Amino acid sequence: MSVIEVENLQRRYRARTGLRRRSAPEVEAVRGINFEVERGELFGLLGPNGAGKTTTIKMLITLLLPSGGSARVLGYDLVRDAQEIRKRVGYVFGGDRGLYERLSAVDNLRYFSELYAVPAREQKVRIGELIELVGLTGREGERVEGYSRGMRQRLHIARGLLHRPEVLFLDEPSIGIDPVGARELRLTVARLVEQGTTVLLTTHYMFEADELCNRIAVIADGRIVAQGTPAELKQGVVSGRVVEVEVFGDAEASLEGLRALSGVISVSLEDRDQAQLVIVRVDVGAEVTSDILAHLGGLRLGRVATREPTLEDAYVQLVSGT
Repeated sequence: MSVIEVENLQRRYRARTGLRRRSAPEVEAVRGINFEVERGELFGLLGPNGAGKTTTIKMLITLLLPSGGSARVLGYDLVRDAQEIRKRVGYVFGGDRGLYERLSAVDNLRYFSELYAVPAREQKVRIGELIELVGLTGREGERVEGYSRGMRQRLHIARGLLHRPEVLFLDEPSIGIDPVGARELRLTVARLVEQGTTVLLTTHYMFEADELCNRIAVIADGRIVAQGTPAELKQGVVSGRVVEVEVFGDAEASLEGLRALSGVISVSLEDRDQAQLVIVRVDVGAEVTSDILAHLGGLRLGRVATREPTLEDAYVQLVSGT
């Protein structure tokens, strides 16, 4: 039996709009999704803002009631067995909220140990284990107000593990963290999985999902549009190679001409500080780099590179349909 089983799960709500003549149109945040998570797996749920990721997690941890469908966590039904699920899962969200800044890390964990009903005789040992697990040994006596965002987020994870949950939900845990802190956080999450914790992760960082996740579901507009391992998503969605050209100037007018080139699958444009990055996906074996540069010849060009497709390329194609 899977640890998480989701069948046609739905969530609808009424959105209040207007100041004088208020209306309440119905919004479908989650539109009948299906997926399973196996024990000991790190499962990624990826999607753009508003796609339904956090709504899905809030239903799975029993903070929201589903409007339709069903789901089971550790064999317990979301609606009938909410209390049993809450005893057995942990939830960590991104951001700075949820800790007491004037308290030390140890005092924060002592406080939350009481809330999680951790037996008093076990608290000292458990807190010591978690401090070591999340890499805060030597800093545990300091006030949280002096912690970096990465250190705070690792303390959030320790808090979510106090009651030894079998399943941990991580909702964009690395948001706003510097690269060093994000790397330490990824190592912490990897250690959790090695120790047998089942993790469901949402993130906007594709390299993070590629590095950590065993399997991934991509959600867009409340629907699952693809599932598989990172390698399967890349192989099944993105073919060929990717040519990237750094452009200084307005490249928008050149895009249609690039799309018309033989061997070109798709073309997209990203802003990069003072420049723009033209990203062209081309068929396997197609030699069109010189033609691409010719179409952009009226602009000042910078770096030109050819690379293999990444999970980010697959993700963009899945959520945008291009």
